[in-house]
Amino acid sequence: MNPAYTQSLNKLIEELAKLPGIGTKTAERLAFHILKSEKNESLQLAEAISKLKNSIRQCKICHNLSESELCSICSDTRRDKSIICVVEQFKDLIALEKTGLCKWVYHVLGGHIAPLDGVEPQDLTIDNLISRLRNGKITEVVMATNPTVEGDGTALYISSLVKPLGVKVTRLARGLPGGSQIEYAPGAVLTDAILGRCELE
Repeated sequence: MNPAYTQSLNKLIEELAKLPGIGTKTAERLAFHILKSEKNESLQLAEAISKLKNSIRQCKICHNLSESELCSICSDTRRDKSIICVVEQFKDLIALEKTGLCKWVYHVLGGHIAPLDGVEPQDLTIDNLISRLRNGKITEVVMATNPTVEGDGTALYISSLVKPLGVKVTRLARGLPGGSQIEYAPGAVLTDAILGRCELE
């Protein structure tokens, strides 16, 4: 806290510095930019943040981000709802969508199974996924968990629950390097992975 700054300015700098990739110096620059900008402009930023926190919820079907009961993907009648692509996080869904190849629907797990970190299957949306498979006409589940030890373990666990239901389980092709993250993968790599997906053993 800088004693030369007012209490409200110090508070703003402190909050901005909590953002990922923002250090104290950058937080100070942003705070002074907000201070110098037109009042209406600053209030629009505050309103956008408030609306984001108050309006965003999870889609009741796939757990994607949404501002209504159903996300834009689940409510899209052009989607092939017989194929569900399972991802760990919202960012993975966005990365896959950017390829323009995905005409399926999704299921967002909310993470991966990691017992050492205290994340068990019941902490994810796996039960909801199995309910979707039992209640819908699903022919394929595409496992798009990250190619890491935890991601692979999660995919195998889900596969063990899905296969007895008579639903084919596939995995994105290994164009994705082991240990990488889907959200950071180049579009060309994701395209190869989507087109070359294979059945999960």
